[in-house]
Amino acid sequence: MCNRLCRYNVPQGSSLILCLMFPDVTAVNKIEPNKGTRIIKTEGESVTLSCSYDSDSENVRLYWYRQYPNGEPQYLLREGARSNSAKHSSDPRFQSSTSRMLTELISSSVTVSDSALYYCASII
Repeated sequence: MCNRLCRYNVPQGSSLILCLMFPDVTAVNKIEPNKGTRIIKTEGESVTLSCSYDSDSENVRLYWYRQYPNGEPQYLLREGARSNSAKHSSDPRFQSSTSRMLTELISSSVTVSDSALYYCASII
């Protein structure tokens, strides 16, 4: 179920960091991007994408995905929040930090190959 759609957009030629947020379960009241809709970074810079979320549940799982043009979304990482402490990453260059109402996707050194659409999702 996709109730809310937001996107970070960056022009071609820069390291591109895009983000699309959506709630996946009705017990997640909302999930949305923090900051503006445009983030521009050059190679080697660090970047942090963040999503605020609100849920009535204590067992929250937060996911980040990446999608290249004309491709399918690819799983990047999962991190539990609140009473769920599970954590897994498919790409060691990306890390996540979570708090009670915030999740962040962090890369300390972006490359041109990071140019993609990034999704944040929450599931309980």
